[in-house]
Amino acid sequence: MKKTSNNSINIQPLNNNDFDDWLVLWNAYLTFYKTSLPLEITTETWRKLLDENTPIYGFGAYRNDKLIGIVHIVIHPNTWNNTEVCYLEDLYVAQTVRGTGAGRALIEHVYGFADNKNCNRVYWTTQESNTTARKLYDKIANLTDMVQYRHDL
Repeated sequence: MKKTSNNSINIQPLNNNDFDDWLVLWNAYLTFYKTSLPLEITTETWRKLLDENTPIYGFGAYRNDKLIGIVHIVIHPNTWNNTEVCYLEDLYVAQTVRGTGAGRALIEHVYGFADNKNCNRVYWTTQESNTTARKLYDKIANLTDMVQYRHDL
């Protein structure tokens, strides 16, 4: 797997050795969104991220070999194209290193990964109030006029 480097930030696939640091970032991400998940969901998420037979992928941003950010993506078919699409489901950068390019590096890595997988687009959602992240997103993607509705089962 190709590594992406941005200044002193390296992007590479998550691996078994990352679990403890990933868990800290994952829990901080859930806390940011004022939610929590049962341990069995977190454990299954980690398993899927490392399972080569599941179209869910995880990448880490590393500075000096320390995991400082994570991104999880899902590659899936769609009805509007003959190629798959990439859903950027989770993105989190440690609060202490925000503004240093880690978020941008993770997203740009996802763009390259999705392109290599022959996806026709990368898309994601965020909370309207997430203004800090949206400043970055406005620079590297197009805001659509779509509104998300949800019915939990």
